[in-house]
Amino acid sequence: MNLYFELLKTPIFKVEDVNKFYNNVDSARSAIKRLMKENMVVRIRNNMYTCISGETRQPITPTSYISHHTAMEYYGITNQVFYEVYVSSETSFREFEFDGYIYRYIESKGDEGVDKPAFSGGIRVTSPERTMIDSIKDMDKISGMEEVIQDISCMKNLQEKRLLSYLERIGNQFLYQKTGFLLSKQKEQLGLSDIFFNYIIIN
Repeated sequence: MNLYFELLKTPIFKVEDVNKFYNNVDSARSAIKRLMKENMVVRIRNNMYTCISGETRQPITPTSYISHHTAMEYYGITNQVFYEVYVSSETSFREFEFDGYIYRYIESKGDEGVDKPAFSGGIRVTSPERTMIDSIKDMDKISGMEEVIQDISCMKNLQEKRLLSYLERIGNQFLYQKTGFLLSKQKEQLGLSDIFFNYIIIN
């Protein structure tokens, strides 16, 4: 058993979680200390730990990827500096603070539209098209109308097929309407055709 790879399956863990592999609390604590000494694990706060990626040197979960306005920041769409990192993952975790940033959990809606861009250091991020749809869908919970409109005004040349594919997978009529309304204001800049908007209207 490789403890590090087992712990990668859990975004946040405690001594009790590690003890499942040892059935001895002292051994579990010693194992955590060894991983911390090897810079493979960091302590977030008392009895709360997370793994560090050997590739990126950042806290990770195997199914995690950055999304929403954090992805907008990655693409250079927004000029605002945020100290919240939105992480979508199949494995839920409580939000936590690390290195001055608050990591907030968003339930993953699947891997469609999730890329691992070149030179990203192994970090997965939602594509510009999925980031746009996610931001519109969750604007009331995360970003707000003003921020989404600002982000749209800074984007260029979105791929229609990707937008439609993600909209179809969500299958929410109101989301079609919101997307059509918001994107229509910048349709030339975004490179979107009348066919695209006509399709949205009938759904």
